[in-house]
Amino acid sequence: MEDQEIVQLIWDRQEHGLRELSNKYNGYCYSVSYRIVHDAEDARECVNDTWLKTWSAIPPERPRALRGFLAKIVRNLSLNRYRNMHADRRGGGIVNLALEELQECVSDGRRVEERIELQELTGAIEAFLRQQTQRNRSIFLQRYFYMMQIREIAERHDMREGTVKSVLSRMRKELRTWLRKEAVYL
Repeated sequence: MEDQEIVQLIWDRQEHGLRELSNKYNGYCYSVSYRIVHDAEDARECVNDTWLKTWSAIPPERPRALRGFLAKIVRNLSLNRYRNMHADRRGGGIVNLALEELQECVSDGRRVEERIELQELTGAIEAFLRQQTQRNRSIFLQRYFYMMQIREIAERHDMREGTVKSVLSRMRKELRTWLRKEAVYL
């Protein structure tokens, strides 16, 4: 079933729309979640919570890219679950490592709490990524959105791990410069 048909079913409050959604995207959402929480049961719970959150979000939202819409929901739920489960421990995990790497680009020691600031930051990062090559954009998103390990990214792109690390390091430096230029990060 096409994504827009699934969205329409959920928009119309047809419960079989959730079954279609689950049939089509369960594996994908589980994969996104598991990379973050590293626990099968937690990943399944995050995926189930994703269906509920999607049901609640449609309407009023009508996502144009259902896959991305779901990825954002399951990722946020998984990050929240991860933070709750690891609140007393810092470092050592792939999620913390990836977030720490990106932190140097988007934080000056203060928390970005205001919705407008967050929107500006998001817009600036999106603009930065649009200027990147498809390969670099893919590597960046795989690391910082999907929380993939360096080894996994290297295998997907048929590259050495050191090359992936270099690409990410260079992109973080470029992003920091870009954000300063855009006056998002001072």
